[in-house]
Amino acid sequence: MKVIPTYIHGIFDYVGGIVLLFAPNIFGFSEMGGAAVIVPRVIGALVLMQAVLTDYEVGLLKILPMKVHLMNDYVASIFLALSPWIFGFATQAKNVWMPHFVVGLLVFLLSLMTETAPKHLPAEQQHQHPA
Repeated sequence: MKVIPTYIHGIFDYVGGIVLLFAPNIFGFSEMGGAAVIVPRVIGALVLMQAVLTDYEVGLLKILPMKVHLMNDYVASIFLALSPWIFGFATQAKNVWMPHFVVGLLVFLLSLMTETAPKHLPAEQQHQHPA
């Protein structure tokens, strides 16, 4: 069920990317170092870069098709959600691993519910949009 417009998804991309960059500071585990800190910061930077490149209402360069953007979101969100177990910090305090899991899960669900073509395309092109 695709009920979230790409415009709203784009707003979440910019806000979410910034939140991920600062998540270690916001949730109080920045001093920990390692993957717990690096993973959200790298994914946050990638989310922001992808938002700038995506062909949707809030994209600046409009190079990356929305369907590719969503596929990238699926992969990144699953990786983020599983990163506490992949990198072994799931045994740390909840403020360390829980943001990774919750944000990853929420981004996955947001992506599942996002429309696959932006509204700025004419209706006949939305079905023919590459990728």
